[in-house]
Amino acid sequence: MTVWRHPDQVPEGYGPSVVAIGKFDGVHSGHRAVIDRARVDAAATGARVVAVTFDRNPLALLRPEICPDSVVSASQKVRLLAGAGVDATLVLTFDEQLAARDPREFVEHVLVDALAVRTVLVGQDFRFGREGAGDPETLRALGAELGFEVHVVEDVCAVDDGRRVSSTWIRDLLAEGDVSTAARLLGRSHAVRGEVVHGHKRGRELGYPTANLAPDGEGLVPAEGVYAGWLVDEGERGEGAAEPHARTRYPAAISIGTNPTFDDVLVRQVEAYVLDETDLDLYGHTVEIRFVERLRGMVAFTGIEPLMAQMADDVERTRQTLLTRGA
Repeated sequence: MTVWRHPDQVPEGYGPSVVAIGKFDGVHSGHRAVIDRARVDAAATGARVVAVTFDRNPLALLRPEICPDSVVSASQKVRLLAGAGVDATLVLTFDEQLAARDPREFVEHVLVDALAVRTVLVGQDFRFGREGAGDPETLRALGAELGFEVHVVEDVCAVDDGRRVSSTWIRDLLAEGDVSTAARLLGRSHAVRGEVVHGHKRGRELGYPTANLAPDGEGLVPAEGVYAGWLVDEGERGEGAAEPHARTRYPAAISIGTNPTFDDVLVRQVEAYVLDETDLDLYGHTVEIRFVERLRGMVAFTGIEPLMAQMADDVERTRQTLLTRGA
């Protein structure tokens, strides 16, 4: 998949294109409904599928006091869009200049001039242009004038209560530690990603060495607790490398918290014990940690022995969970 960071990077003569526009935070089932429709439309006309998105939530600039945490980082989002089958992604820097563009300027500069758009697909809540002045009807009117069609894709909703699949719902689930329900909405296990760094090495002393993620990792960290999941080793990243050059998946028991038994960890950390591995050297590697199911909350133990007994139980429950649940 091709990635552009500015409309001027799109090669002259690129297109025609079918464009799906959105924040795409999480690239969840609702987002993929838009992208899937774009792929079908493109297949019928021989066009290319392009996702247009932003490097941050627009609220981070416009209303930072109410801007929620992102489910995925910008780089995670790009990889997920590639996996969803788009041919190219245009990641626009949402700055004051872009925020000030009126709807017509945005459409003419980005969609028509750069991407030679033939069809645009958006969700029902799509807004664009200065102060959110543009909506799907605005887009339709501009399309009729400038020569492209607009399709508004209906929301994906739960059958039982009609709740719309959204990044907000997924954030709420992750805040509760309900990673299994979040996975159903995402269509995959939620994941965080980052470099493995040195920790207190207490897990190694107890016989359960863990890979500690750097605190500046990518992706929304779920609630504190112990989880069954997977650690995917992407290997050491060379300077300027665009893609991982190694991907090995290991079953893992994952801990999120501040280590209340010892009370010596100042910030919440994510660490993963790879089952049955005591000599695995992952320092300096980039890893992705995928959450399958929450096993329990985080508690403080009265001593080493009950802690070790619980860790052994966590490992066994992780093993059984992954055998029955898989990826």
